[in-house]
Amino acid sequence: MSAKRNSGRSILQNFGAFTQPSASETAPSSAPVSQTPRVNAGVIGATSRSLVELREERDRFKAIAEAGGWLELDPEVIDPSPFPDRLPDDNRAGFTELKDLMASEGQKVPIQVRKHPSLEGRYQVVYGHRRRQAASELGIKVKAIVVAYTDTELVVAQGIENAARQDLSWIERALFVRTMDAADIKPRDIRAALSVDDPELARLRQVIKIVPVDVIEAIGRAPKVGRPRWLALANAVSKSAGGVEQVRQTLSADKVREQSSDDRFKLALAALQKKKVVRESDVELKSPSGVTFGKAAFRADNIKLALKGEQGAGFGAFLEGELPSLIEKFFAGDGEA
Repeated sequence: MSAKRNSGRSILQNFGAFTQPSASETAPSSAPVSQTPRVNAGVIGATSRSLVELREERDRFKAIAEAGGWLELDPEVIDPSPFPDRLPDDNRAGFTELKDLMASEGQKVPIQVRKHPSLEGRYQVVYGHRRRQAASELGIKVKAIVVAYTDTELVVAQGIENAARQDLSWIERALFVRTMDAADIKPRDIRAALSVDDPELARLRQVIKIVPVDVIEAIGRAPKVGRPRWLALANAVSKSAGGVEQVRQTLSADKVREQSSDDRFKLALAALQKKKVVRESDVELKSPSGVTFGKAAFRADNIKLALKGEQGAGFGAFLEGELPSLIEKFFAGDGEA
């Protein structure tokens, strides 16, 4: 999907600038519509202004919205953002609480949507996915503010809103980066969307490049797992031959799928960090009469012989002469080059 930038307006200027509803955006006659106050195009004023100031402006515009600057839309005409940034939650407790609150007290804060760029009469969520879903399940209209955002402006606004609430887990942020990269969003806009610097952006990309998406989805959002452990998992995957398949098998078990995403992560990492059982043994070398003339120590990567006396010296010479035939016998049987 591609969208042309609005002439003369920066990404940050568009963020939080609620547009005046047009005739095509008005709700059906049975639904109350409040007039949206026009907001001056100067949300960020200059690029030197900080994201902290931008968030303060956003909060001010939310207050305006709560005062009545919104539409009522059928949630069934609102599609998810084209830039998904969330994984399924482990439980619906938080969502159920939100839904119950909306059922008893109504929707306090409008969601933000844009017109669908290719489907007439439909919209896409900028943020407020859970409120839209709750309204859908309750069978009620959803309060929404319609903004005119390009794709880039949408992801920046979406990212800033999530960052302000610290609502995305670390790996969800990495997936969001992957989605934005696939949509050719510029790195500077990705950094703005997530409030990250270049090193952190590189780390997010590193993990998403090494750990397959299906493995991440099988683990889940893992809200308690931060950057260090995801980097450790990526490192373990890159160093382990067949590690990805090993993790997939671990996560496919029914009893594992029933656990929390944080616990699934622990099991995935543990599966890659299991130490191989190494066979080690020490063998005493004895003559038929029971006299010890040496010792052989077998380890994972070496064999050591310690020989003593005339019998030890004789055995060493014998073994040296027999090695060529032993090697030939090994490769003629089950041994492989």
